[in-house]
Amino acid sequence: MTRDDLLAFVRDHRLAVVATVSASGEPEAAVVGIAASDGFELVFDTIETSRKAVNLRANGKIAVVVGWDGECTLQIDGVADEPAGGDQARIKRLYFGAFPDGPTRQAWPGITYFRVRPTVLRYSDFRVDPPKLVTLRVD
Repeated sequence: MTRDDLLAFVRDHRLAVVATVSASGEPEAAVVGIAASDGFELVFDTIETSRKAVNLRANGKIAVVVGWDGECTLQIDGVADEPAGGDQARIKRLYFGAFPDGPTRQAWPGITYFRVRPTVLRYSDFRVDPPKLVTLRVD
């Protein structure tokens, strides 16, 4: 499995489960639409006052799971932040490229954009025998 194969897998699955930890230490998860840069950054939008946004601001550690609908999954562990300035404009263009309705949602009150920088990628394919399991560290 090459890095390009993993990137193609993410781009083929535009929805992901985002897992965070609440202030009380409880796990929380939500389904979000994601876009991926060539550098493997993931981008999603959310309401800035949502529990997801509040939790990510308190602790940027995040897990993103892509492809849960079949027997192939990619788990991405990383750190989330809210870019500003030119970096925010860049990730918004990336997101709008994947989600043409993004500019419409941007007009909603309180929309913010998070970027996830991966640290570890874990790919599992249980359609083959033996199952294919790949773990890549991203530096």
